[in-house]
Amino acid sequence: MEGFAREAHRAYIKRVSEDADSFEYAVSEHLRMSGVYWAASALYLVGALDDLNRDDVIAFVFKCQHDCGGFGGNVEHDPHILYTLSAVQILCLFDALDQLDVEKVLAYIGSLQQPDGSFYGDEWGEVDTRFTYCALCCASILGRLDALDVPRAIHYIRACENFDGGFGCVPGGESHAGQVFTCVGALAIAGALEHCQRDLLGWWLCERQTPGGGLNGRPQKDADVCYSWWVLSALSLLERDAWIDSAALRKFILSCQDVQGGGIADKPGDEADVFHTFFGIAGLSLLHDESLEQIDAAHALPVKVLERIQSQRKAASD
Repeated sequence: MEGFAREAHRAYIKRVSEDADSFEYAVSEHLRMSGVYWAASALYLVGALDDLNRDDVIAFVFKCQHDCGGFGGNVEHDPHILYTLSAVQILCLFDALDQLDVEKVLAYIGSLQQPDGSFYGDEWGEVDTRFTYCALCCASILGRLDALDVPRAIHYIRACENFDGGFGCVPGGESHAGQVFTCVGALAIAGALEHCQRDLLGWWLCERQTPGGGLNGRPQKDADVCYSWWVLSALSLLERDAWIDSAALRKFILSCQDVQGGGIADKPGDEADVFHTFFGIAGLSLLHDESLEQIDAAHALPVKVLERIQSQRKAASD
């Protein structure tokens, strides 16, 4: 088994971030903001954030902001709560939150909360627990959870809980590991993890581990590297991460590397992409790989970045 190909992954991320003629660059045009977040976060975790041009990235982020305060997935794309969170996370990584009109962003996010506590993703009215997570995560990063009706948001999340302890995207929706992360992450941020059935949900999550060591999103599905984050982050927040075979998961993630060209794929032998590269590296970070920066399981940001933000906020209030 090959070790973690740090330098190859570093070179891969820089290459696909700059090559506007590549297939990957073209097909990710509609979600460029999230792509920049995945790339920047992965580089930070391997200690190479400086590989990206800070000024160019920050300029791109603000070109995607609308008068309402929200951010689109790319320049001239409509604002959406998913890309608004990615934009805020990027500004955190590059220590540029001081350039953000916080109240304007919070007003946009708050406008998307509905009477039942749920959140729309944008003006068109789709509801999904992903959007609840985005709202609470963004407000938490900005130090302003008070700008949202958190009790109502918690109430909505609880309405999405299923008999197996998992969560769906809406009440009655099938339990899915991605939705479980968003709900557990939101509850953790809100200081409300007591509403999770830790053991029941912990068992459902650890049963996502397949014979090959990887994790899947729901029963009878193949393992996929991205669930190394969605499942393991939730288990970590629930303090049940010891319930899976960490060595087997690490072996699976490393088997999905392209050790020559760099990058990590969803499965062994598939083509690498930035999405799976970030979540594979994030999974290794949660597995306490000492060569990587530590990532926060709730906010999906490096621990050091969150500590810096908290320190800056405290200094400003003193």
